[in-house]
Amino acid sequence: MVGLQQVFKSFGLAFIGSMHPRMLWLSLRPFLIVSVLWGCLIWLTWTPALEALSIFLTTSIFTSWIQDGLIWAGFENARAWIAPLFFVMLIIPLITISLLVFIAFSTVPAIVNNVAKQAPYRDLACKQGGGFFGSLFYTLWSALICLALVMLTLPVWWIPPLVAVLPPLLWGWLTMRLMSYDVLAKHASPEERDLLLEKYRWSLLTMGIASGMLGAVPTFFWATSALALILFPIVSFVALWIYSLIFVFAALWFSHFLLDALKELRQEELNKSLTVETRVVDMELPYHG
Repeated sequence: MVGLQQVFKSFGLAFIGSMHPRMLWLSLRPFLIVSVLWGCLIWLTWTPALEALSIFLTTSIFTSWIQDGLIWAGFENARAWIAPLFFVMLIIPLITISLLVFIAFSTVPAIVNNVAKQAPYRDLACKQGGGFFGSLFYTLWSALICLALVMLTLPVWWIPPLVAVLPPLLWGWLTMRLMSYDVLAKHASPEERDLLLEKYRWSLLTMGIASGMLGAVPTFFWATSALALILFPIVSFVALWIYSLIFVFAALWFSHFLLDALKELRQEELNKSLTVETRVVDMELPYHG
């Protein structure tokens, strides 16, 4: 895999950097904002949402079999907790995606600027290959695709092996898309960004999936633990901060990797240019043999 050594090197740098107080604050700020917004929204919609979902689960031919099957299996009180459980399962992906999108907009630029000030990257010129509207479109489009995939695959998240596989793949793909674009938006030109994403596609996807696997830990607990349903407000806040820490770590990881790759790409282009110029000069010199 191209860039495997850089993957591990940037991982170590990101791990150390994520312990810095500034990075901890950058993870806490989006967590607080998203928690307040989603907390208010859930508080306002909890009762009507549960009523509507309970009616849907009871009357719909697509979902009524779930409740009937649970009752047949001996869970007579399924009617009491099946609707809250479905609501939690539906709300988890929305909260996670919104947090990742918010961090991509509000936090990643600050992280990239912090990393770019470090000695290895100070000489990198800023070519402004991406702007606000480009980032906005790319982020929203990627989030919509991920949300559609979540909705399509959500029914099989109940199957134990898949709940540990699908979330990392989905969060990993979305993390790769958002982090790769936002990290390179300021420093790389569109041509350089395309070259790097093509050259390091599998390395970046591996980094995204690894970040997704870390992020799948609170998702797995949410999806499989009855305690998570009982203590949903407390568990959701703790899980959100874990998500936020992981996304900040991922931003550091992608920043170190891609800025180092950009530096290497420009050095290679400079070497090629100097080689071509040297050959041209040698061809133009008169022969005195």
